[in-house]
Amino acid sequence: MRLTSLRNTGVQAALAAALLFGAGTPIAKLLLVDVSPWMLAGLLYLGSGIGLGVYRLIRRAPRVRLERRELLPLAGAVFFGGVVGPVLLMFGLVGMPASGASLLLNAEGVATALLAWFVFKENFDRRIALGMAAIVAGAVVLSWPGQADFAGILPSVAILGACLAWGIDNNLTRKVALHDATWLAAVKGLTTGPVNLTLAFLLGASLPPLLNVGAAMVTGLFAYGISLVLFIVALRHIGTARAGAYFSIAPFFGAVLAIAMGDPITIPLIIAGALMVLGVWLHLTERHEHPHTHEPLGHDHWHTHPDEHHNHEHREPVSPGSRHRHPHAHAELTHTHEHYPDSHHRHSHPTT
Repeated sequence: MRLTSLRNTGVQAALAAALLFGAGTPIAKLLLVDVSPWMLAGLLYLGSGIGLGVYRLIRRAPRVRLERRELLPLAGAVFFGGVVGPVLLMFGLVGMPASGASLLLNAEGVATALLAWFVFKENFDRRIALGMAAIVAGAVVLSWPGQADFAGILPSVAILGACLAWGIDNNLTRKVALHDATWLAAVKGLTTGPVNLTLAFLLGASLPPLLNVGAAMVTGLFAYGISLVLFIVALRHIGTARAGAYFSIAPFFGAVLAIAMGDPITIPLIIAGALMVLGVWLHLTERHEHPHTHEPLGHDHWHTHPDEHHNHEHREPVSPGSRHRHPHAHAELTHTHEHYPDSHHRHSHPTT
């Protein structure tokens, strides 16, 4: 099968997001030694929010106007991802060794996919489910410490709860993903950063040297900020579960960079890489095509002409292939073509 999916903007964005996020882990470890993980997370998120905010000011990005129905999903995404998730993770880490926690944190990808498939009714088939399972299995192998200590049920439940909160965050973010991704990522960074810093100070942490603070915030801009922008673009184009699956290979990218920085190649890394390659291949070779009907829809997002869904008229001439955005309406349309569960394809599928 040809890997035609690699030409999809959402797939490219998801893989780039995973690369940036994965690369940030070994870099952050070099920058901040013996620093509270909460302090590190707070600085990374804060660097993300401030950096993207400055970028929007320099670029004079237009103001984002949410519709009333979009306020609750965004507030929910910020609350679950920026408040509930970090607090539950803190509770779990305090009562559990890192060996068990690193394994349980792989549940975020599973939670994201299961919520997308069974709660938010995103389409999937056996191939996508197997691909997701292979990628998560690779992440588990990669994070396996040789001997995992979970130290009681409550800390384990707390970490699994944090993963569920981030899964809810990812699914709710998709509902507003047509808006400017830099604005959405800046809002989340400027919310999550202070929350994590507050938790760090409450646990007795102190700020590292200012040079390290600045370096951590720059790392956060790329590994958390730009990475999140790309992830939101992926949500827009390929749906939550598929974007989450591609993003789950981030630890492998981080391990590869760590090897380039001097870490040894290990058998678990080879096994994890093989499983993740299998999972990504299953996703890249997906072909989903069937007759489907688009209900009448009005929204505002970036698009080009002509394509299968944007053949509307304009008051002013628009050059073919030019990228632009404006409020536009879609009439009812029935056709057949290969597609993802993107912003234009949220139709239901018959159960078989």
